[in-house]
Amino acid sequence: MPPRHQADVPGLVERARAGEARAVARLISLVEDESPLLRQVTAALAPHTGRAQVLGLTGAPGVGKSTTTNALVRELRAAGKRVGVLAVDPSSPFSGGALLGDRIRMQDHAGDPDVYIRSMASRGHLGGLAWSTPQAVRVLDAAGCDVVVVETVGVGQSEVEVAGLADTTLVLLAPGMGDGIQAAKAGILEVGDVYVVNKADRDGADQVRRDLRSMIALADRPDDGWKPPIVKTVAQAGEGLAELVVEVDRHHAWLKQTGELRARRTRRARAEVEAIALASLRRSWGDWSDGGDRSGHGGLDELAAAVAAGETDPWAAADRLLEQVRA
Repeated sequence: MPPRHQADVPGLVERARAGEARAVARLISLVEDESPLLRQVTAALAPHTGRAQVLGLTGAPGVGKSTTTNALVRELRAAGKRVGVLAVDPSSPFSGGALLGDRIRMQDHAGDPDVYIRSMASRGHLGGLAWSTPQAVRVLDAAGCDVVVVETVGVGQSEVEVAGLADTTLVLLAPGMGDGIQAAKAGILEVGDVYVVNKADRDGADQVRRDLRSMIALADRPDDGWKPPIVKTVAQAGEGLAELVVEVDRHHAWLKQTGELRARRTRRARAEVEAIALASLRRSWGDWSDGGDRSGHGGLDELAAAVAAGETDPWAAADRLLEQVRA
């Protein structure tokens, strides 16, 4: 097998589109490793994307995200859909790899060729996702997955980022975990398209549902907009998953009917383009971070010192830095 920087990208993409799991894994690894071939990979994938339904699944630790994902995949497969799962885990402080490995908790689907499950390390990213998650979604989309489920890392109040990646965001809560307060603090009233009260066989599930209803009613949503449903599930027993899939499909139909699906995907692409451009800009001014440029102008440290001393303002310093980068 050739080194990753010498990979046959067109061949990998064709094999991934044919359903070869090893080719899919290789492409995602190229994305995660920021391979020099990343531009070539994304260019080759672009004509084959935009078909998959992307579901984001988020919630505080302990609400049963992985168990729900496992049960949701089973329900989707029963409907004949090919499913990809990106389970974003905390990173090992030693290797940087995924620490929990959600694939261990989804062994029910290990032998199914129409299910692809990948654990991805967040690598310190605080938004509940790995930085490379959007590109990994693109790989699974191009590989023919009908549905891509992105399960976030479970860090609590910084999980709202998944809403910018998904077509439909599922927010999980469970009784006995202070979820009423959590819902108000975490901003999930703004990001949730479907709410799931998991572990609904426990005491307090009805109270969580009532609290959610009250808070959704108070939320500032358009009168003609989507009204998020609340679904009770017991994922461990597979209860309520059929209803959950119905609500997910109903939301997807609403997105297409109203044009919101295209709007969301355009916003997603805009954020991705902006992030790439900003990263490129940061690399460009890296030459000035410790010293000056070749024309003798001050570097970033010198400009920062001037701002701290009151000799210039940060806007003027930023303009000067940009002028140096463009020169």
